[in-house]
Amino acid sequence: MAAAFAARGFEIVGVDINQKSVDLVNEGKAPVQETDLDELIFANKTRIRATVSHEEAILNSDITFVIVPTPSDERGAFSLQYVEWAFTEIGKALVRKTGYHNVVLTSTVLPGSTREALLPVLEKASGKKVGRDIGLCYSPEFIALGSIIRNFLNPDFTLIGEFDEKCGKQLEQCYAEVVENQAPSVRMSLENAELTKISVNTFVTTKISFANMLADICEKLPGGDVDVVTEALGRDSRIGSKYLTGSIGYGGPCFPRDNVAFSFIAKQLGVDARLARASDSVNREIPAKFTDKILPLIRKGATVGVLGLAYKPFSHVTDESQGLNIAIDLGKRGFRVVAFDPMSGEMEVDRMRRHIIIFDSLEECLKQSEVVLITTPDPVFAGLEPPDFKNEWSEIIVIDFWRLLKDKLQNAPGIKYIAVGRGEDDAAGRAKLKDLWVGKSDAKQVKASNEG
Repeated sequence: MAAAFAARGFEIVGVDINQKSVDLVNEGKAPVQETDLDELIFANKTRIRATVSHEEAILNSDITFVIVPTPSDERGAFSLQYVEWAFTEIGKALVRKTGYHNVVLTSTVLPGSTREALLPVLEKASGKKVGRDIGLCYSPEFIALGSIIRNFLNPDFTLIGEFDEKCGKQLEQCYAEVVENQAPSVRMSLENAELTKISVNTFVTTKISFANMLADICEKLPGGDVDVVTEALGRDSRIGSKYLTGSIGYGGPCFPRDNVAFSFIAKQLGVDARLARASDSVNREIPAKFTDKILPLIRKGATVGVLGLAYKPFSHVTDESQGLNIAIDLGKRGFRVVAFDPMSGEMEVDRMRRHIIIFDSLEECLKQSEVVLITTPDPVFAGLEPPDFKNEWSEIIVIDFWRLLKDKLQNAPGIKYIAVGRGEDDAAGRAKLKDLWVGKSDAKQVKASNEG
């Protein structure tokens, strides 16, 4: 956010408790890995500075965005401990501030958090009144790791939960100068905005789970192809094509936990959110389900290569990664698992190395793999050719969860290619359908004849 705001001409003061992060930003360097972030910070370093002092930042700014962790607690809700601490420090700094200041919470929270839990903290620490002396908004972003800058500057809309008209209008005017695509701002109450944020992610996970169910069905149909089905579905304006690729399931730091949190708040309000619970349950079963499907295809003790350990391409994050969970499961079941990810150099790999050998080279990983699982749709993997899989084994099994190589490997000699979401046994599929319908039809004819 700091880099994107600066790129649009704003003067930015960043605050962090980590001195190393502050020093890196002041040197014009990114403190974290993200696509194009280093370049954007360096290009706008004259408009970005960082400090560990909340007071310095507050006294030299008009709007404060609070972007701190809200980890899941044992109930499945979001803990506010870090936000409360940040709001306390901001409040203390506001004591010395003359004039209006707008505080905007960006971290994901549940309905009621901003008004009922955090507003009192801010007022107590500052001695000021929200709505009179200071503004308070809830405005989360709809961004994805690996494409945060593009998402932030080109959103579908900006969501503004406002305490009152004044703070919401100021934030809307700010966003109007930042976004590049003239996206509209949608303004509403704090509680409605809090619900909207987790509802978006919960709906998307439901859509992903539905597409994955279609992939399972297509595998049982003669000539079944989930891409053909979902491409047609996506043309319906009521559905749309985004997140409709049947594959391996969702992961990452947001989708799984937001789904659980949605179920939590619904239950607390006396609403049965069984649809959200079902999506979460189905998704958590995916690694074991796919491992069970893979086992009959590979010999005991085989070396399995997993291409993709992050939960998605262009990210080093492994939180709830389906590919990583499958790799660890195979390792626990006695297989030798080797892996490669284009972002592995940025990953926390210690916990993986108990079950997986991680290579820095894609070529070395493929050289040792008797079975290859393609678990993320990374362009690096989409660029592979049949000769890249050749090694000491006479036949290589390639299981492609994203169907990246279906045109290249389908009939390649020496490769048994399996595309998740496509029918593999047309005869078996046709037999099932015949048993389902021909038998029923014959029975009806016999009954009709007897009655006649």
